Amino acid sequence: MDQEPGKFRCPWCLGFEQYMEYHDEEWGVPVFDDQKQFEFLVLESAQAGLSWSTILKKRGGYQKAFADFDYSIVADLPDGYVQELLIDSGIIRNEMKIRAAINNAKRFMEIQTSHGSFKNYIWNFVDSKPVQNQFKSMSDVPATSLISDKLAKDMKSKGFKFLGSTILYAHMQATGLVNDHLVDCFRHEQVRDLGK
Repeated sequence: MDQEPGKFRCPWCLGFEQYMEYHDEEWGVPVFDDQKQFEFLVLESAQAGLSWSTILKKRGGYQKAFADFDYSIVADLPDGYVQELLIDSGIIRNEMKIRAAINNAKRFMEIQTSHGSFKNYIWNFVDSKPVQNQFKSMSDVPATSLISDKLAKDMKSKGFKFLGSTILYAHMQATGLVNDHLVDCFRHEQVRDLGK
């Protein structure tokens, strides 16, 4: 799918309609809801080594497999259910990633207990306000940042798995902790205004 005349989008989302919808409606929008934060942590973790488009296509499968991303349910999933998921074509059938999602649900709730909410914890890394970047081309957009490095180190120390700096920077982009829409993208200003 090409750019629409007069409506420039970040080039990474061109290719199929679901990708463009995700870019236009979700990517970069500040997320202050813990369940939505957990959803993106699960999806970003599952993406490791794969394309985001692959994960988007399986998002419905993840929603079904992981109880609509209810972390309190995911934290208690039994070992037998892990074996069921390993034959579920609706998700990425990687045992380490599946077990990481369950582990991360437990760690997620520990952070809620210690910080009042996961939202409080993660938004503190950007002083509770989205970082407004001014990138002009895709080559300017980094894979990590000093903030994602710090976040990854802290989350690793808390026992999270499959969430390194690159994955967490992607998480920050997806959940609006950073606005990485290119300055020419029609969503750049819209997302910037949401963070005010």
